[in-house]
Amino acid sequence: MVPFSFAGETFAATASGALFWPSRQALLVADLHLEKASWFARGGRFLPPYDSHATLTALAAEVERTGAHRLYCLGDSFHDRFGCDRLQPSARELLTGLTSKLDWTWIVGNHDPGFADHCGGRIADEAEVGGIILRHEAVRDEPRPEISGHFHPKLRVHLRGRQVSRRCFVASATKIIMPAFGSLTGGLDAHHPEILGHVGGQAAALVPVSNRLLRFPLAA
Repeated sequence: MVPFSFAGETFAATASGALFWPSRQALLVADLHLEKASWFARGGRFLPPYDSHATLTALAAEVERTGAHRLYCLGDSFHDRFGCDRLQPSARELLTGLTSKLDWTWIVGNHDPGFADHCGGRIADEAEVGGIILRHEAVRDEPRPEISGHFHPKLRVHLRGRQVSRRCFVASATKIIMPAFGSLTGGLDAHHPEILGHVGGQAAALVPVSNRLLRFPLAA
């Protein structure tokens, strides 16, 4: 984990795309998109049905590593509102084990509106924690510090003749857009106008690598 400051607080970014908030003992993740493979399967597009188990295993590892007591999922936790009902037994056991031991908040996203909780935790449209707004999609004119997801930012750079893509956090003085944590998610280039238009100001892509946080300025 690599610490950095935002809105007067210290956070730690992980290469998996999570944020740990030490003073709140809270772990933040966005865009798990659980049961995405089973959603595609209903339409005849068959993908390996292990995405939820892989995502939840990675999430459990981050909870163990950070010692978090609280967890905030910043929307699109399921690929659709009925995803929780389709969880395979092993994935459901992983998830309910986590929600039973953590103070867990599901923030609703555009993929899971009307999500009915059958897996533990509480549901909210957004949350305010320590003066920081946690929501799914950034609000352009929000004056308060804000952490969100939705855009799945990735940084693409050319390195030694080939293109390398890494999930990244996009941050300005007042906003952080988190990468997708899910194992079966794509990504939008961090330079995309939709991302830069929502984050505003002098933005940078943050890429945690080992014990360093690489910063790449993003031009408006």
